[in-house]
Amino acid sequence: MEAGPPAEEYTGMQVSIDAQNGDAVALARADRRLALAYGRSAAEAVRRAREGLAQDALAVASQRLAPYQSLPRLADPRWDRLLRKAVSVLRVNTLAAEGAIGQAWSTPDRVPHRDCWLWDTVFQSFALNLIAPRASWETLKSVLAAQLPDGRIAHQLSTRVWTSDITQPPILSWGVWENWGVLRERDALAYALPRLESYLEWDLAHRDRNDNGLLEWRITGDVRCRSGESGMDNSPRFDHALELDAVDFSAFAAHDMGCLARIADALGDRDRAARWRERADALSAQVHALLWDTQARFYLDRTFDGAFSPVRAVSGFVPLLLNDTPPSHVEALVAALRDPRQFDSPFPVASVAVSDPAWCMDMWRGATWLNYNQVIAAGLERHGRADEARRLVATSLEMLERYYRRHGVLFEFYDAQDEVPPVACDRKGPRQEPYDLRCKVDAIRDYGWTAAAAVCWLLHYGERAVPQESTVARECE
Repeated sequence: MEAGPPAEEYTGMQVSIDAQNGDAVALARADRRLALAYGRSAAEAVRRAREGLAQDALAVASQRLAPYQSLPRLADPRWDRLLRKAVSVLRVNTLAAEGAIGQAWSTPDRVPHRDCWLWDTVFQSFALNLIAPRASWETLKSVLAAQLPDGRIAHQLSTRVWTSDITQPPILSWGVWENWGVLRERDALAYALPRLESYLEWDLAHRDRNDNGLLEWRITGDVRCRSGESGMDNSPRFDHALELDAVDFSAFAAHDMGCLARIADALGDRDRAARWRERADALSAQVHALLWDTQARFYLDRTFDGAFSPVRAVSGFVPLLLNDTPPSHVEALVAALRDPRQFDSPFPVASVAVSDPAWCMDMWRGATWLNYNQVIAAGLERHGRADEARRLVATSLEMLERYYRRHGVLFEFYDAQDEVPPVACDRKGPRQEPYDLRCKVDAIRDYGWTAAAAVCWLLHYGERAVPQESTVARECE
């Protein structure tokens, strides 16, 4: 932060004020103690610094470190450090009730996203299930509680009662079902069921414009964010068409309907469960029938005139979540994961096949995202390909640990070719020099679902997922 006018002097403290924006940092001193605080105004910074100075630092530190005592201790210090770092990121990005949000909620990162996002919340809940299942449910409930009267759940919600006009990938039923497996709270399922039903009904009613049973994202002409609704903002999938039957939207929805059927079953509502299972099966069948390109041997988006998209994107692996994915399709997808011309990049899985003319390291145009690796690993395990899942997890963890050791943070995404460090990757255009968050967002640090993937993998697989003699680890020593 650039200092504004000469620092104002308060009793026992100094305040540095940004002259242009008005926010401030206050440093308070008393005896041999210091308290540093940020505020949107000098008064707020001063108040927070004084409150900090009044705290018993040792007692506060002891309280905040207590949750780490219950974590398993991994034998290899590298993975143990990574686990504790990932847990700390999740804890920082899980917030208490505030404003319009009446219980715990999660954010992808404190800066710049700050608000609550639909699919980020679910991915982070998977990891919270393992360390704080009650908080996991509350974060999911915060998203469900923000449902609009017509059933839509916005992709983003704020403590200031602001919501967006689009949605995001439908994975909430999956999140609720996974939380039930740990928390076993029937009231939570009963609260979620009607809201999840209304949400999926909204998707089916408002995102199937050609009425063929498949779903389409809202796509716009904004070259930096053609489809924020998909979560894959600037993917080349959306460069040449504004209407696409989307592989990921349709497969996520079919999978979520299946999870909703399980929720209804758990509540003893057999008829409701049967209806949703039937609808899940029908949508899943459409995905396999209409979005599998027999020549490309891959799941591809399809334009309304019936042509397959030429872009092989990581979204094509989402059908691995479906129970009825044909074995021959699974084999072809595994082959694509092992093909260096497609997705077997040094840091897999590239969000776009590395041979695609549009491939680059800019976000969803080729970079690697750990949430999709988590989806793919789960799908591989579902179809009996545990060895392939473990291979993907092991490589992902090795690369993640390497960059954590170099930079001390967990990044939003990574260069799939492992040629450019995360701090230098493009993000909706070339990075800015010098870095100025107010003008352009570049590399985002300590990102929620990156941390969540690490926690899930380290606690699920343990050190069995990571080779004892790691080439990546050795070269970084």
